[in-house]
Amino acid sequence: MATEQIVYIVDDDAAVRDSLYELLLSEGITARVYPSAATFLDECNPAMHGCAIFDIRMPEITGLELLQHPKVQDIELPVILVTAYSDVPLAVQAMKFGAIDFIEKPIHSESLLQSIRRSFSDQQQHQLRSRQRFESTQRLGRLTAREREVVDLLIAGKSSREIASELDISPRTVEVHRATVKNKLGTKSLSDIVRMVLLQQAKI
Repeated sequence: MATEQIVYIVDDDAAVRDSLYELLLSEGITARVYPSAATFLDECNPAMHGCAIFDIRMPEITGLELLQHPKVQDIELPVILVTAYSDVPLAVQAMKFGAIDFIEKPIHSESLLQSIRRSFSDQQQHQLRSRQRFESTQRLGRLTAREREVVDLLIAGKSSREIASELDISPRTVEVHRATVKNKLGTKSLSDIVRMVLLQQAKI
């Protein structure tokens, strides 16, 4: 079952919080509101999924400072920063610290919704790729050291005869290893094996 995506709204302006909450509610998006960075940090945890909206100018802890807080950085929650002031250097700084978008007030509803939906989609793709990478690592871990050598040489573009020569084994033994590898990995072709190794190495 898919994890529910939630938007966490952190803004000291009650009117803005209520407006954003109602907007998201009308779009069928679950939201939670926080009047300060401190109240958000009290609940911040790795179980959070979705994205966050931080107001830049808040007392005590600003949105930019909150973005850089270790608890926020640890959970890798996509963050959209909003501000009432047009400040290009600040926007650049926010992006460098990991913000996925920087939106000026008054907030254009459609622009915000597009940014939120994009973050949801990106996060779902990231989660899918993480699961695939984990599964690839688990499957490849079933191989013996010799079978992994054969796989690495296959991916390097070596033929069975070249692999046999490099490993000082017979071509027939290489073919046996290839068949065993396919069986252990649950793959049907070399391209499937290549994809699995690249996933493990985080290259795709």
